[in-house]
Amino acid sequence: MVKIHKFQGDITKEVLNSIKDSVAIDTEATGLKIPERDKLSLIQICDQKGNVYIIQPDRNNYKAPNIVEILENEKILKIGHFLRFDKSALEFFLKCKMKNIFDTKIASKVVRTYTDQHGLKNLVYEFCNKNIDKRFGSSDWNKNINEFSDKQLEYAANDVIFLHKIKGDLEKMLKRENRMDLYKNCITFLDTRIKLDQSGFKFDVFEH
Repeated sequence: MVKIHKFQGDITKEVLNSIKDSVAIDTEATGLKIPERDKLSLIQICDQKGNVYIIQPDRNNYKAPNIVEILENEKILKIGHFLRFDKSALEFFLKCKMKNIFDTKIASKVVRTYTDQHGLKNLVYEFCNKNIDKRFGSSDWNKNINEFSDKQLEYAANDVIFLHKIKGDLEKMLKRENRMDLYKNCITFLDTRIKLDQSGFKFDVFEH
């Protein structure tokens, strides 16, 4: 059973100081239209030891200096799935710059060319032999964190607890198939893709 630690506003200095090399990270929001309509509701973090921290930021000011310190620390790898959304939301609301990232969705699309199934549920099943329940994704994440059901907390935790394992396996595949440089170029472009999103260019500017 995964131990979930709940915080309001920010993580503690103790938690911050316990995180060394990498964290898995995800977010929940009131919808997918950030920043023009929706707001950041939750931040989920999982360290290398499997400790899960679910943080409900202060939606009045979004001040979370301890989380920001992790995001901006170039020595700590941030692992996420579809960071195009999470990176955008975290940087916009926490007023920071997220550095040193690994995106499992981008890595999957670059190297798992034997399938078109690149959702987190698919990756967890293939690499961790687990079948996670995604039914609670459409939840009111803006209510008080202490009002969440066990199933909602489990859903939020599932978005991060498998990412270290998935990252390791995808990294091996990228190296084996000589696609690591291609993947890294995609990551370099991600900041531009996010700027396009925030400027209203949701479509692919490279298509005919």
